[in-house]
Amino acid sequence: MGAIPRFMLRHVVTVEPYLGRGAHGPIYGPPVATPAFVDESRRLVRDATGEQVVSEARVFAPRETVCPTGSRVTLPSGRTAYALAVSVRDGGGLPTPDHLEIALT
Repeated sequence: MGAIPRFMLRHVVTVEPYLGRGAHGPIYGPPVATPAFVDESRRLVRDATGEQVVSEARVFAPRETVCPTGSRVTLPSGRTAYALAVSVRDGGGLPTPDHLEIALT
């Protein structure tokens, strides 16, 4: 199947990739508008440190989206959230839609 079909990406989110920490706090890359599917539902996820935390939304985006853990994401509602966990969903040639799943605060 390859990439997630574009007709399923009904929303647009703005991703500011986390670049690291500076003297004044987190540093983010330039904002990039990205087509996505947004699911604003609460669920438990494990963050980068392995702690179990509550995610308030999930974003399904094209596989090539650059969104490391800690990135700042603005949802269509205008709410700004941060990436708690990022999962690459790649079927390895199987007929499944390849995409990035981003769990947000």
